[in-house]
Order: sequence, then C-alpha cells, then structure tokens
Amino acid sequence: MKLPRHSAATTGFTLLEVMIALVIVATALMALLSLGNRSIEVHDRLQKTTRATMLAQYKMAEFETSGLPEEIASESFAAPFEEYRWYFTVAETPLPSIMEVKVIVAWGNEHNNEAVDLTSFMLR
Repeated sequence: MKLPRHSAATTGFTLLEVMIALVIVATALMALLSLGNRSIEVHDRLQKTTRATMLAQYKMAEFETSGLPEEIASESFAAPFEEYRWYFTVAETPLPSIMEVKVIVAWGNEHNNEAVDLTSFMLR
C-alpha cells in the first residue's frame, strides 16, 4: 500500500508568510505600547490639574476666612506641593461693596500655560 505524499507547498507556512505575520504582530504591539504611554501621560496631567484645583480651593477658602494679603506676590505651596505656585488678582465690580478675587495655581513651565484659576466674589 502506498501512502499519499504531501508536497512542500501544502504543508505549513512559508518563510514569507511567517515574516508578514510577524510584521503585523509587531505593528499591533507598537500601537498598544504607544497607547499605554499616552494613557499614562493623560493620567498624570489630570492628576496635576485636580491637585491644582484643590490647592486653589484651599487658598480661596483661606482668603475668605482670614482676608487677602496686603501685597500681591507669587508664592509656592509648602511641601509636598512645592512644585505648585499661587498668586491672586483683585478686580473691581459694578457693585462698590463687592470685589472679584481670582486665585491662580500654576505648575511646570510657564510657557505651557499649566495653570488653574478659580474666581470668587467677596465683600470688602
């Protein structure tokens, strides 16, 4: 009895097919890795923005309870938030007994506009 013979063309993958499959898998893995890195960057940015917002709320509550400082200056927060700096502005409103107070908390490079501002109205 004679066994059927399989030709080389019908058994397994050719080297070219394996190379194409590897290129497709490598491309997909690179896309997933870059997506992971982008996700980490976005999470870091959101975390810093949230922290800056909470620091601005803290500073505004401090102004509302103890009053505004005499001079307008930029200062850094105490540890562990020393990378954040704050300053405030005061503006007139149409009502003479009310003023607009804006607290700005910034971090990182000033040229990248990394800052959060919080506006409130206070009695004089």
